[in-house]
Amino acid sequence: MTTSDSPALSLAHPRFAAALEELELDVELRRFPDETRTAQQAAEAIGCEVSEIVKSLVFAADGVPVLVLMDGASRVDVERVREELGAGEVTRADARAVRETTGYAIGGVPPFGHRTRTRVLADRGLLDHEVVWAAAGNPHTVFALDPKSLVAHAGGTLVDVRERTA
Repeated sequence: MTTSDSPALSLAHPRFAAALEELELDVELRRFPDETRTAQQAAEAIGCEVSEIVKSLVFAADGVPVLVLMDGASRVDVERVREELGAGEVTRADARAVRETTGYAIGGVPPFGHRTRTRVLADRGLLDHEVVWAAAGNPHTVFALDPKSLVAHAGGTLVDVRERTA
């Protein structure tokens, strides 16, 4: 099956659709008329909990891009990421660096199918759900997958990098 053969795959960004084909993944894709650039917007559009949304966030660890997969209800603790990587400094990547690293714009970055091979850290909290939803390469389209498969296809290492609540 090619992306042109599948109406569902045509909803996703072409690079991400190609990644799904290469991985032989059959996922549910949903497209929304309005952008879902935030986890809250995506959860409202899907009708799920915010924590069931996967945020794909790019950081720079000593200048090297790293992707962090985090549930939509939580925030990344940059210090915990720094410790996990043994880095001197970890900062949030800017829009240009995100696009250069992944090939996608902020708000549509999927957990895999990127332009470059990047180290991936996946917060363990994602495993608290049977199904999670992530961007399919653009801010209008999401896909569903069980979190263990999502982390495995992303080549992610399970870590605890969410901000602790007081």
